[in-house]
Amino acid sequence: MSVDLDERRDGEQIAREQEEAVRALVPVQAAVRGVDEHELLAETTLPGADLSAESLTIVVRPQQHDEFRCGRCFLVLHRARLHADGLCRDCA
Repeated sequence: MSVDLDERRDGEQIAREQEEAVRALVPVQAAVRGVDEHELLAETTLPGADLSAESLTIVVRPQQHDEFRCGRCFLVLHRARLHADGLCRDCA
């Protein structure tokens, strides 16, 4: 199906196109994951969905003895990535 990308579309049409795209991917994902495609479609959320009721759980652990924090990009990396003057190899 060809789509004119310059054509103006309303929000309802965009949502319908996104839903069609997700439905096209569901059989492939279901086959790969080995689950029922109706179950997979029920757990799939479209971009722009209201996720305000969702919560994320992230485990934060302290910096380990074999890690350092880059002075420029502030990433915590393994000592093997240390270049010089407290910078990682990417920032040096």
